[in-house]
Amino acid sequence: MPKRIVMNDLGGVLCVDKPLGITSHDVVNRIRRTASLRRVGHAGTLDPLATGVLLLCLGRSTRLIEYLVGHDKVYETTVRLGQTTSTYDAEGEVVAERPFRHLTLNQIQDALEPFRGDIQQQPPLYSAIKQGGQPLYKLARQGKADVERPFRPVTIHELTLLKWDPPHLSLRVHCSSGTYIRSLGHDLGEALRCGGHLTALRRLAVGDFTVETAVPLTTLSPENIAHYLLPPDTAVRHLPRVDLLETAAADILQGKPIPQTDSISTELARAYGPDNQFLGIITASDGQWLSRKMFPAVP
Repeated sequence: MPKRIVMNDLGGVLCVDKPLGITSHDVVNRIRRTASLRRVGHAGTLDPLATGVLLLCLGRSTRLIEYLVGHDKVYETTVRLGQTTSTYDAEGEVVAERPFRHLTLNQIQDALEPFRGDIQQQPPLYSAIKQGGQPLYKLARQGKADVERPFRPVTIHELTLLKWDPPHLSLRVHCSSGTYIRSLGHDLGEALRCGGHLTALRRLAVGDFTVETAVPLTTLSPENIAHYLLPPDTAVRHLPRVDLLETAAADILQGKPIPQTDSISTELARAYGPDNQFLGIITASDGQWLSRKMFPAVP
């Protein structure tokens, strides 16, 4: 029997290529079983219809999930024009059909323009956003279709038409965190006065984590999962680095403030000891570094 690989005490970050047809929580459960580890969490949900980059943290590194949330994302998606569904994707019930074959490529290109840049977007009714402590999708299943869904600001950095093969429209989207691609497809269909819903969605990137370096879920086994685990500080590599001498490193791990002797101007930073040991997250205040989220070595 192959020897099981033991992970370090901090765990790490896992970049998974999520397959079609399962939820993000299903992926978490599979990783828990594969790694024989209870502490597993994911950053940024993907619907069952969607595939692609899903970031997970294992072990003590689950404390760093919050730093993986908020990155820009890149998607490729297919919108089926001419039909509107209850969920804004192919999993929902078709609630309206309208003509679409009269549309020209120029008309579609013109319709895309208002969706570029900073826009206001209304989340789908079938989403995990909470209203009065309840997720919207639960309210929708209770028949409460008139629940208020406030618009919120999102940014579409890039919106490129890849292919128009009626009735399917393929798009590439680079957007801010919190953007609902299902809402984008629905709203585009409304702008074209024919309706639309998503039939495919693939997340190509979350920040600088890309699908090219993501591991397929089916590849992972108890014997190899540790090989695909990225170091815990990968979750915060976007933060500036602060290197501390031995005394300062020991103090900050014990929760003592230390002088801020560097020229870093941001509030948060990732701290390292003299042996390149990742110590955790520190925060600047009045010329000092304070402990924010530390990872002392486990005896």
